[in-house]
Amino acid sequence: MKSPSPERAGGLPLGPSALRVVRLIVSGVATSRADLVSALDQAPSTVSTQVQDLIDRGILAEAGEGPSTGGRRPRLLTIRGDAGFVLAADLGAHHVRLGALDAAGRRLMVDERAHDQADGPERTVDWLAAQFRELMTRDEIPRSPLLGIGIGVPGPVDVSSGRVVAPSRMPGWHGAAVREVMSEAFEVPVTVDNDANTMALGEHLQERPDLTDFVLVKVGSGIGCGIVSGGHLHRGAAGAAGDISHVHVPGATALCECGNVGCLETVASGAAIEAELREAGVAIDHPRDIARLVENGHPVATQLARQAGRQLGEVLAVVVNFFNPQAVLLGGALGDADPLLAAVRGVLYERSLPLNTQELEIGSSRAGVDAGIIGSGLMVLLERVFAGE
Repeated sequence: MKSPSPERAGGLPLGPSALRVVRLIVSGVATSRADLVSALDQAPSTVSTQVQDLIDRGILAEAGEGPSTGGRRPRLLTIRGDAGFVLAADLGAHHVRLGALDAAGRRLMVDERAHDQADGPERTVDWLAAQFRELMTRDEIPRSPLLGIGIGVPGPVDVSSGRVVAPSRMPGWHGAAVREVMSEAFEVPVTVDNDANTMALGEHLQERPDLTDFVLVKVGSGIGCGIVSGGHLHRGAAGAAGDISHVHVPGATALCECGNVGCLETVASGAAIEAELREAGVAIDHPRDIARLVENGHPVATQLARQAGRQLGEVLAVVVNFFNPQAVLLGGALGDADPLLAAVRGVLYERSLPLNTQELEIGSSRAGVDAGIIGSGLMVLLERVFAGE
C-alpha cells in the first residue's frame, strides 16, 4: 500500500486552551469572542489573545458580524475550511460509508460503497486506501492539504494503538493494525475507534451540543452504544464502555458469535431480524431493507421490530437507571424505525425510575446515517490534527 505523501498543513499543533476554543466553535456553542468568554469563563483579554493567535495561524477566520445585543455587533468566528480536509470511513458489515470534511467539520461529500468486512483486515484496508485515493481526485475535494483520516469500525478498538481487539462480528480482525497501516500509506494522523463512539461524537458536536450526558445506540447489523458524559466521549478504562451488545437477555437462547448464549445482539440486532425474516420467506440484503419494510407496514417486519425494541429497552433501562442521561438516541439503519423506537420508549418509561425519565429525551439521531462519518472526521481533527499528535 504505497501512496504519495500529501502536503502537511502549517499552524499546528494547538495547546489545550486553543483546542477548547476550536471545539466550542466547531460545535456551534460559540460563534463570537463574547460567546467564548461566557463558555470558558475567562477574561475577555485572555480570549481575544487566544482568538488572535488562532487567526494568525490560519485556523480561525472572522466571517462578518452577528446581531447586536445592545452594544457593538460581534465579529463572528469560524474555522477556516481552506486549512485542509480530512477523509473518513464508517465500516459496516457489508458496506462502507466514505466521506470528506473540511477543517471546520463541514461535509464536502459522502458516498456509500459495497464491501464485505469478511474479506479480512488486509484486503479491506488496502481497498479502503484505494477508495480514499480515488475520493481525493473528485471535484468536491479541495486542492488543500490532507490533514488526517478517521475510521469507525463495528468492534472494540484499542484507541491508543488503533488496533481492533477481539471483535465478535469481525472474524480475523483481532489485532488488525488499521491505524498503523493507514498512517504509513498516507503519512497523516489517523484515528480508529468503535463506530458507535464516532457516531456519538458526531451527533454531539454537530447536532446536539446542548446534550452533555447521553447515549447513542447504533441499531444496524449489530448493536453498539456510544456514551457522551460531561460533554466528552466516554470510552472507559479499556475503550470498551457502552458495549451493550453482549448483555444477556433473559429467555434468549441463541448462540452469539462471541461464544455466549442469549446476548442482546442475537435477538435485537438487524442481523437477528434479518434471520427471522428469511425464515418467513422475506429476502433482505441490508438492515435498511428492514426499515423500508417497516415503513411500508409489512406485518412480520413490524412485529419483529417491536419485539427487538422491547428487548433493547430492557437493557437500556439498566443504562438509564445507572447513568441518568439527558437522552437516549437511536442511530444506524434501524434508528428511525417507529415501531422499534416506540417499543424502546415504552419499556424505558415502564422500567426506569420516574426521576430518570421525567425529562429524558428518547428519539432518533439527528445526524442520521452520516453521524459516523462526521464523528470520525471530527475525531481526527480534534484528537490528532489540532492536538499535534
